[in-house]
Amino acid sequence: MKTDVTFPSAGLKLAGHLYTPDSDIGGPHPAVVVGHPGSGVKEQVAGLYACRLAEQGFVAVAFDAAYQGESEGIPRGLEDPAHRVEDVKAAVSFLTTREDVDPDRIGALGICASGGYVLSAAAGDHRIKAVGTVSAVDIARQFRLGADGAQDPTVIQGMLDTAAAARTAEARDEGVQSFQLFPDTAEQARALGGRHGLEGFEYYRTDRAQHPRSAKFFTWSSVDRLVSFDAFRFVDLIAPRPLLMIVGSQAVTSWMTVEAFQNACSPKELHWIDGASHVDLYDEEQYVGPSVSKLTDFFGTHLASAK
Repeated sequence: MKTDVTFPSAGLKLAGHLYTPDSDIGGPHPAVVVGHPGSGVKEQVAGLYACRLAEQGFVAVAFDAAYQGESEGIPRGLEDPAHRVEDVKAAVSFLTTREDVDPDRIGALGICASGGYVLSAAAGDHRIKAVGTVSAVDIARQFRLGADGAQDPTVIQGMLDTAAAARTAEARDEGVQSFQLFPDTAEQARALGGRHGLEGFEYYRTDRAQHPRSAKFFTWSSVDRLVSFDAFRFVDLIAPRPLLMIVGSQAVTSWMTVEAFQNACSPKELHWIDGASHVDLYDEEQYVGPSVSKLTDFFGTHLASAK
């Protein structure tokens, strides 16, 4: 069952979808916070995974990040990593208030950019008892180094120049300065980002999974916030709580999951989905099914009883 919910995060009201098991037998239930990718909304991959986890007996909440989707926040399209981490913690707080949730059995699942954000949130929030990621990236690394880690350093320097100019323009009341996230055509997406760029375009900009509220742009003021962020810096603090990182064997971004995993402490598991790209794990059933199965076993084991 899906219910519209709202909850506060650092002074802003976030909009979420709460997914609950069809049967109330055996409650209160273990629960999972599910974070969406950068530019995503709760109606896309985060909602899919939350729904599938609810089918397996978990209460799950997918929510729109502050400044995006149906959640509050001005300017629209701001990607603020500090607030994104706070959003995860706020979602945990929301779950602790529900009678159908066991507050000692809450986990967190992050997808793409939220895969980085949940690592940062869990490092400092001991209410999160188990952490899972799917196609995890540190969005800051992606801006600095590119999806494949091979971006020319002059690219981010040029973006920071533009971000600085944008802040000056905004100070002069020239309006919020933003940049487009996706090219206008599939051909442009492939030329700029190869297979990864094309798949992102197809997911967010075509009938495959597009949603009117998914972010089409970020503010330039997001860029200087992002570049000095490090989602993996304190991943070692998650232990002794368990960590599961799921990644596709064909994902161009897999190096980030591997880096985070190497810096984490046990108990930890790196699980490869053979043949899957980064975006395949968003909605392709041949890859989503095994991913959900692995997450169900993981959260089922580690949220089985209060710790």
